[in-house]
Amino acid sequence: MSTLSRPTPRFRHFVTAFATAAMLHAGSAQAASSEWATNEGGRMRLVVLPAAADGTLQAALQIEPTPGWITYWREPGDAGIPPAISLDPESQLTLGEISFPVPKRIDNGDIRDIGYDTAVTLPFTIQGAVTATDTVKANVFIGICKNICIPFQAELTVALDATSDPEEDAILASARRALPEPASGNFGVDSHQMSGALDRLDLSLELPSPDNHPQVFVTGPSGHVFMDYEVVSAAGGKLAISMPIEELPRNYKIAGKTWDILILSGNRAMESTLAFD
Repeated sequence: MSTLSRPTPRFRHFVTAFATAAMLHAGSAQAASSEWATNEGGRMRLVVLPAAADGTLQAALQIEPTPGWITYWREPGDAGIPPAISLDPESQLTLGEISFPVPKRIDNGDIRDIGYDTAVTLPFTIQGAVTATDTVKANVFIGICKNICIPFQAELTVALDATSDPEEDAILASARRALPEPASGNFGVDSHQMSGALDRLDLSLELPSPDNHPQVFVTGPSGHVFMDYEVVSAAGGKLAISMPIEELPRNYKIAGKTWDILILSGNRAMESTLAFD
């Protein structure tokens, strides 16, 4: 089944955070990055660049799963935990939206995850009144999984530096290059229509090259991702597909809602929104 409504079956196999992934406190390192927080499934740290003129901080969460382990996209698939970051409420800093590099679908029997089986960096912004001597403190919670899934939680602390570090600049630049591209004239959603019963979504896709089987991830209400579809037609660079929609929240109203769509076609990926009248 390609829709997720948490909690999901795999949560029965999660080891409790306090048993094997207790809260970790990672102190600040040289330059603007935290120490690595580690557990058996991998490690993670926070990187923060010097503030821009308007006070905005460019930041990123680096996650490096241990070989054989995975971590998750913003909607993890049939099971899993999406990354969550919260800033110290006393700092009066505001966390911007987390961006996600192109994920992959990871099949394990009848479980279909969406995430990353290699190192991944999630860029985001922080806004607020900061000085060069300020400290950024973040509580980070991710899922990391092999045969069992471990909630991995850590407090990451970064002492800001007034000067830019070339290595950290490169980390953020590489993370931004890994993000899906926005919709364009030859790659995007030409049209979309939800059925009156909210059980089927029809899409017309504009693809950059002939591809009758792109990967399509449609994310609706939190905890719901749809991946299965049927091809209706393919001609003139357009692919018409019909996607079953299952297990929406009870009495869900689609009018005025905005969903997201990610399309992987060849070596390109596009992310856009679907607005419903």
